[in-house]
Amino acid sequence: MKPQYTNADLEAYLDESLSSARLASVEAALRDEPELVDQLATIAGRRDAGVHSLGAIWRRQRLSCPSREQLGSFLLGVLDPDHADYLQFHLDEVGCRYCNASVEDLRKQHAAASTQESESRRSKYFQSSAGYLSPED
Repeated sequence: MKPQYTNADLEAYLDESLSSARLASVEAALRDEPELVDQLATIAGRRDAGVHSLGAIWRRQRLSCPSREQLGSFLLGVLDPDHADYLQFHLDEVGCRYCNASVEDLRKQHAAASTQESESRRSKYFQSSAGYLSPED
């Protein structure tokens, strides 16, 4: 049975906001189903004409996405439980590619900063104890 795609799915496809697997699925279906291509062309034509639904504006402007600061607070575990639950849902269930990319970037920055901070601290310890160590130690 072929998967069915809603207008919302196709709009998300145009915005490249679907998961990689879902994007690939839509692309495969577009190759095999001319009526789906027509449906996508209709959606694109409405967009070009300036016809927008409230849902489309909401998705395109990513109004449900948290700020980068909120994502950082989420990673640090300092958000209240309800807010943290929403962010977890947004990242895992909704699968927001933008927010997941932002979280991954924040994790990389934190790891790089931790490594740099550790090296700086080690260097300061060594410099502060250089005169106190004897050659035999």
